[in-house]
Amino acid sequence: MATKQIKKRLYWQIPLLLLLVIGTVYISKQQRNMPYIENQGTIFGTTYHITYQNDDDLHKEILAELNKVDTALSTFNPQSIISKINNNQPTRTNELFDKVFLLAEDISNKTDGAFDITVAPLVNEWGFGFKKGVEPTKQVIDSLLHLTGYKKVHLVNNTVKKDDKRIMIDCSAIAKGFGSDVVASYLKRQGVKNFMIEIGGEIVTSGISSKRLPWKIGVIKPTDDITQQSQEVQTILNVTDKAMATSGNYRNFYYKGGKKYAHTIDPATGYPVQHNILSSTVIANNCATADAYATAFMVMGLDKAKRVLEQHKEIMAYFIYTDKDGKNAVWYSPTLKDKIVK
Repeated sequence: MATKQIKKRLYWQIPLLLLLVIGTVYISKQQRNMPYIENQGTIFGTTYHITYQNDDDLHKEILAELNKVDTALSTFNPQSIISKINNNQPTRTNELFDKVFLLAEDISNKTDGAFDITVAPLVNEWGFGFKKGVEPTKQVIDSLLHLTGYKKVHLVNNTVKKDDKRIMIDCSAIAKGFGSDVVASYLKRQGVKNFMIEIGGEIVTSGISSKRLPWKIGVIKPTDDITQQSQEVQTILNVTDKAMATSGNYRNFYYKGGKKYAHTIDPATGYPVQHNILSSTVIANNCATADAYATAFMVMGLDKAKRVLEQHKEIMAYFIYTDKDGKNAVWYSPTLKDKIVK
């Protein structure tokens, strides 16, 4: 009797299993036949390239998502929330702004202020950002240090309170990564499983590429190439279902009086960093986090960056730095080893 009941159950289960197998094969075939669409353009003062597998072109909708970020965080948009805050106009923040502000504040705390969204006046004074300048005097730097510091701005009930109305905030070191996250979130809501989003070099990936392989991203070898034409690859990383961001002093710099000035400013001193890291690549679960830590590590230097990574195993880093003999060397998180393709 028991044997008959088992056989009866099997008779019912076999058709269901066949349907499941047929359905899986059908879905896989549909996915293979679904095209990969490429969208590109400019946003946040930089370029974007987005590749995703979908039947419909979602570029219009993607642009709408990017413009939401622009409206909240772009210092180039005079009507953005951040621009109004910097101009001391009464304005209420929104959910996107609050997410970025609170994440920036958290990373500032975890990096002892190496990441700081109030550092823009110092960056500008050193000749980067909105204006080109000459080497500032110590008196100028000291005066600007009074107007910088992430602990001098506070988010209270959808309003940013500043200790001094002259303080400015600039989220450019986190906004591109956050924009990539926003687009990734939108694509996932649309059921898109395979995509790569790149905004100004900050990247989010999911699933597989059009070659049916994991997404592979190159890390550019540092060279003193102010024209940004050199694209020699240092290494290739397998970055699937992760986010990646890179910051480096080897492209953004200028020479004056025979001295090289890097674009990364140390918020603690007000001067360009003189640490040995040439390129900081960070892999994290979201791109805003990767973007901010990549900048923070450039400020901190190799030894301090390693200590932070020890405390935060959820992020990985690949550093190209100058060793004691003046030669380029590489250090990376032990957990990153399996992701190095070349």
